[in-house]
Amino acid sequence: MTTLPIPTLTLAGDVAIPQLGFGTYKIPAEDAEAAVSDALELGYRHIDTAAMYGNEVGVGKALASSGLARDELFVTSKLDNPYHEPAAAKDAFARSLDDLGLDVLDLYLIHWPLPLTTDYAATWQALVDILGTGRVRAIGVSNFQPDHLRRIIDATGVTPAVNQVEVNPYLTQQPLRALHEQLGIVTEAWSPLARGRLLDDPALVEIAERVGRTVSQVVLRWHLQRGDVVFPKSTHRDRMAENADLFTFELRPDDMDAITGLNRDERSGSSPDVVELKG
Repeated sequence: MTTLPIPTLTLAGDVAIPQLGFGTYKIPAEDAEAAVSDALELGYRHIDTAAMYGNEVGVGKALASSGLARDELFVTSKLDNPYHEPAAAKDAFARSLDDLGLDVLDLYLIHWPLPLTTDYAATWQALVDILGTGRVRAIGVSNFQPDHLRRIIDATGVTPAVNQVEVNPYLTQQPLRALHEQLGIVTEAWSPLARGRLLDDPALVEIAERVGRTVSQVVLRWHLQRGDVVFPKSTHRDRMAENADLFTFELRPDDMDAITGLNRDERSGSSPDVVELKG
């Protein structure tokens, strides 16, 4: 079992979150146990999953068979879209705990705000209630825009510990990250490699060649040096190892600036303002 020197950030309530994690988006249920087991063997200790992914049972099996102490692991899951109504949200949280085989979750997020179809402030209050039970150590949101954040904070007086949003060199999210810093919210980056669209970018290739790393490693290192939490996903063990080999090099300030300068405000995923509950 490998140990990696992964730095941590501190969430509200003095909860330490590893800055590098392993993402499980689009990992089929039948492959999740093996993929997460590989990740844990390679030194990942933060696992990011969601009810929407349909693989929490497999993730839980990998956690249980890892031999790692519970306090060595950080596990995040998310509320699926059909369960925003407060009572349904609390039931959904309990199901995720059962599927993962855990007594306490480290972080629970509202997956999407669904502003066109739901009262996401009431949903956030349900997560605040869950936090009060002690069955989750921290709560947060995913894909929330500035107005969504302000609404739930104004409604409840409770600020999310994190906001997990699409972030990569083509969508740097500078204004949103600045608001996070102002409010004390940790930024988590999904789609950190822009779903592979930036791997041939000439500026990134030039930096990667100079530092003797892959473009993926350079971009993931950029995320870490910015102070964000990042969780690349792969089902290939060699790629998992490559994605975790980020702690023996640093990017220069001019490299950081050059990568940030690639911003296009270009999403590879859906806009949070238009995602809605169907049916």
